[in-house]
Amino acid sequence: MLPLLLLPLLWGGSLQEEPGYELQVQKSVTVQEGLCVLVPCSFSYPWNAWYSPPPLYIYWFVNEKSPYYDEPVATNNPGRKVKSETQGRFRLLGDVRNKNCSLSIGDARMGDAGSYSFRVERGRDVKHTYVRNKLNLEVTALTEKPDVHFLEPLESGRLTRLSCSLPGSCEVGRPLTFSWTGDALSPLDPETTRSSELTLTPRPEDHGTNLTCQVKRRGAQVTTERTIQLNVSYAPQNITIFRNGTALEILQNTSTLLVLEGQALWLLCEAPSNPPAHLSWFQASSAPNATPISDTGILALPRVEFAKEGVFTCRAQHPLGSLHIFLNLSVYSLPQLLGPSCSWEAESLHCSCSFRAWPAPSLYWWLGEKPLEGNSSQGSFKVNSSSAGLWTNSSLILHGGLTSGLKVSCKGWNTYGSQSSSVLLLQGRLNLRTGVVPAALGGAGVMALLCICLCLIFFLMIPGRSPGQTAPETKHLLLGIPLPWENNRSSIMPPSAFLR
Repeated sequence: MLPLLLLPLLWGGSLQEEPGYELQVQKSVTVQEGLCVLVPCSFSYPWNAWYSPPPLYIYWFVNEKSPYYDEPVATNNPGRKVKSETQGRFRLLGDVRNKNCSLSIGDARMGDAGSYSFRVERGRDVKHTYVRNKLNLEVTALTEKPDVHFLEPLESGRLTRLSCSLPGSCEVGRPLTFSWTGDALSPLDPETTRSSELTLTPRPEDHGTNLTCQVKRRGAQVTTERTIQLNVSYAPQNITIFRNGTALEILQNTSTLLVLEGQALWLLCEAPSNPPAHLSWFQASSAPNATPISDTGILALPRVEFAKEGVFTCRAQHPLGSLHIFLNLSVYSLPQLLGPSCSWEAESLHCSCSFRAWPAPSLYWWLGEKPLEGNSSQGSFKVNSSSAGLWTNSSLILHGGLTSGLKVSCKGWNTYGSQSSSVLLLQGRLNLRTGVVPAALGGAGVMALLCICLCLIFFLMIPGRSPGQTAPETKHLLLGIPLPWENNRSSIMPPSAFLR
């Protein structure tokens, strides 16, 4: 029984602290593997300078090891050897003379977990282990992620320095190794990606890409990383104009867009940038003080007129730089026929024909199947044509050699379409039988002919006329011979009047 009674004396105390011995330390501390932790600690003990002049030594032991035979994890006694596993990683901080027993634990390892006790020694009078207050250290898996620092915002073309650090780590123990990965990094210079600091000159295409910093303890399987998404500010690099979802090809900052007269036009202007640029449309001028016709990237013209022809400008304004692009709007139209209109004048046939279109149409007369040269005069005909703006006008004079059944046609066309109309000559008169190219006029001519036949039948059935007698007006319609009371100069109505 005697050895058991002497055991508390060997520890310099008992389970109940002796009067004057006090220790203030937290009971439990948790640290992640590979990181560091500081455990604040203070103590007091009874002593008298007259009886205890030697130096004051303090010790930290793990798992209730013997203070006489086992090695401490940390001590200020130069004559005591510490455990090799904790050497350099467990350090006493603070001034022992001020009763400071704080313990710093660096590069924590799973094997460091356990119960730690504190001991104080001074000469022969002070030898005490604080058994009431013990420190319980718990080491968990590393979940802490590194921090990535840089000056915001990132601007395209401007040199930027980024740094990566692991919160809770310290320089003691095995060193940390860093590595960077990301699409914004140049594969030609891998050495720049193996430091805690990274130099980067971002580009517009780097916006939205990921950059990862990975931290690892050298010689250990402890790894953690953080991925950030780059937010790069950049001015517009180019402008694209879309029409009905299709991108227009703009050459040398300008191009011509052809639009049919009367059509609706909807254009979308896009200029990729970060933050988004302010888009606006201008007509004729894009000077800084000009008023936009659209304060968005959309240009909508419900009906395109020739008055809208000209240069339109899409401008993208951005704090880092502005950009603009020009689009030349050109309006075209299909030929529209007015005529032909013909009349007899002094035994000659006078016809006129007009076409409206842009570009201005070409106009030709045809006599039967024979084309007549423009602005020419021969023995039997004379042609005179002129153009002004959207209109092309032409006149034809025919005299002599006019035979029954001869067809006179007026034809006009430009790059985008054509149209024609014709008249048919009877004996001394005209009969508008074919009309304008659209098929509706052909049907109208058939209806007119049917009406004439019905009128003839009606006149033949009038009382007082013999069956073989024909009315003078009827002979006029059939043969084209002027009645005695008619003037020598008569005018032929347009096809629409004839049908009425």
